[in-house]
Amino acid sequence: MYQLEEETDADQWEVEALYDLCFAPGRTALSSYRLRDGVPKVAELCLVLREDGVLAAVIRFWPVRVGGQPVLLLGPVAVHPTRQGEGLGGYLIHESLAEARRLGWRRVLLVGDAPYYGRFGFRKLEGVVMPPPTNPDRVLGFELVTGAWSGVTGEVTRWIDGADPAC
Repeated sequence: MYQLEEETDADQWEVEALYDLCFAPGRTALSSYRLRDGVPKVAELCLVLREDGVLAAVIRFWPVRVGGQPVLLLGPVAVHPTRQGEGLGGYLIHESLAEARRLGWRRVLLVGDAPYYGRFGFRKLEGVVMPPPTNPDRVLGFELVTGAWSGVTGEVTRWIDGADPAC
């Protein structure tokens, strides 16, 4: 039986170990990590999925801005290699997007594979520029509110410390 819970400080090292297992060395040098550096996670959306106490999958979200507008940056999402193919990543994506909508967020951004994330409704964003080196074809967005990405363009920037993450 799976248990879905909000990530806690006690989960930190186990979650980081799963990311290390699932992603290539040097993952923290990616542009998306520079946007997260020193910025608190959106705690209500950072979830861990366990089976019988064993970590199976995780998802995190961070606040960023695009053209001055608040945006959720999804990622990373990781599923333990022994659990891949069971739909756990999709489950985390669906559950967290529903919660983000409930919390009043309007739009979500990620850097990822369009064929995978497209099945959840993510689409390539035009005019949204991630810090280099990021392939623009991998910059994807999702609307939690219809039309939320309309007219929102520009550089993706870090969340300013102390700024209210008003949705």
